[in-house]
Amino acid sequence: METLMNSPEYTPERRPIASREKALSKRLAAMLAAAGVSPNAISTAGMIAGLAGGAAFALTPHWPLPCFIAAAVLVQLRLLANMLDGMVAVSTGKASPVGELFNEVPDRISDSAFLIGAGYALGSHPLAGFLATIAALFTAYIRAEGKVAGAPQDFSGPMAKPQRMFTLTVASLYAAAAPASWQIPWGGGTMAFALWLIAAGAFLTFLRRLVRISQHLKTHP
Repeated sequence: METLMNSPEYTPERRPIASREKALSKRLAAMLAAAGVSPNAISTAGMIAGLAGGAAFALTPHWPLPCFIAAAVLVQLRLLANMLDGMVAVSTGKASPVGELFNEVPDRISDSAFLIGAGYALGSHPLAGFLATIAALFTAYIRAEGKVAGAPQDFSGPMAKPQRMFTLTVASLYAAAAPASWQIPWGGGTMAFALWLIAAGAFLTFLRRLVRISQHLKTHP
């Protein structure tokens, strides 16, 4: 969301995030805004974290411990960027004609990079990564379609972006820390199990959002 279009009442529909109200988050957003860092640049940084995280997952068969830890950290950095870009846009009261693109496209790239990369991680399976990616993209697609049709943005779960990234983070740290005898044997391995869980949950999320959006459009023609 580049600071190109003045809009003092700029209040986009945003995903509810509890940490957005924390003092540290507000200080970080204020520092970035004061430094002139644009929301679009923050969104791009989040996408770079996503691409790097996907690469880290793919490299875990060669260097498991450092790459799993790096992937977990990069997941959290991606989420931090996703939170801060909107906070900076709101705090500066400015938006951009291409702000929505920068808000959505890097997110889809990050999701795909993390999930596909996780499919090639140690203890995983590429098919699980690709199916999780497809399911995640569909959850974002139905939310966007609902907005176009006139419904409020639906960020409901059970496997919305925060839950997908939480699952990846926990699985990454567990894969890094737990001995081989403790790794999850179901679904092909720890990471594969996490991806199957994400794929199933994201598909349920898609169906739930589809029903909720349809109900809203029928009652608010």
